[in-house]
Amino acid sequence: MAEDIVIVHTDGACSGNPGPGGWGAILEFRGTEREICGGEPHTTNNRMELTAAIEALSTLKRPCTVEVHTDSQYLRDGITKWIHGWKRNGWRTADRKPVKNSDLWQALEALLAEHEVSWHWVRGHVGHDLNERADELARRGMKPFLKKAGGRPPAAAG
Repeated sequence: MAEDIVIVHTDGACSGNPGPGGWGAILEFRGTEREICGGEPHTTNNRMELTAAIEALSTLKRPCTVEVHTDSQYLRDGITKWIHGWKRNGWRTADRKPVKNSDLWQALEALLAEHEVSWHWVRGHVGHDLNERADELARRGMKPFLKKAGGRPPAAAG
């Protein structure tokens, strides 16, 4: 795999679940940082967590070694553990229900074929600077949709 190592910090946020949501990511490469964010008018926190990782990996222009840091155990465990069983079961859970967010899981999996990715969980909202910045970006991405929905950002999304 490529020699370049990209460090990524991601987060998702939602005001209501479902409700207006946002995602944010910080990509670090050779001492340079890039921040990206976006949102959707009606979504879930889990969809935003997945979207943050998908959007971050989608920005890479060539194969890279990537370290993704997330405060979402759903994202980390889904992509490192659960996805194998879901695929084996035709995108159904162990109790034969359709996997939630299968469209995003499949998009994320396709991106993993291009890169060497390791997944790292960090505890959210405990002062980890880059996780807090990713949360701020997710809230920024959500903000335009809050105005349309008449809501305010949650006290602690993530």
